[in-house]
Amino acid sequence: MSDSEKLAQRARNVLLHQLSRSAKSSAQLRTILEKREIPAEIAEEAIERFTEVGLIDDQAFAEMLVSSRRNIKGLSKSAIKRELNEKGVAQGFVEQALSAITAEDELNAAQQLAVKRYRQMLNLTKEVRERRLAGYLQRKGYSSGVVFPAIRFAEVQISQEQ
Repeated sequence: MSDSEKLAQRARNVLLHQLSRSAKSSAQLRTILEKREIPAEIAEEAIERFTEVGLIDDQAFAEMLVSSRRNIKGLSKSAIKRELNEKGVAQGFVEQALSAITAEDELNAAQQLAVKRYRQMLNLTKEVRERRLAGYLQRKGYSSGVVFPAIRFAEVQISQEQ
């Protein structure tokens, strides 16, 4: 077996190992192969082959990440976009994956987060509660145009429950 065949086999093994651990973008996998000192042309061939057979799919990766970040972490569209860009997903895939999220969806998600967190802060004064809630929602990536209406919604919701 020649050196290039050994490197190609090593590249395939690295890719299989990484993909078995978690989904990754092709850009992330390129970086990993580079760190493992796999020559760029061999790495590119391996990534292309894995893409052809469907083991690497940046569009599916982007959609999966959008879904999990919205449903599990409650992140905003802008925070998810930033994460996808950091992971090296092509802009077209990012835009397509995020296109389903509307401004109304953003507000509804922020409202749900606000109500949940508001319940945990009932023992705090109104000012402290609002400040902490605003900080929490802003760390999730929501703009002030969404944060403050979500806080008002939570206040009304909780006061109606009591």
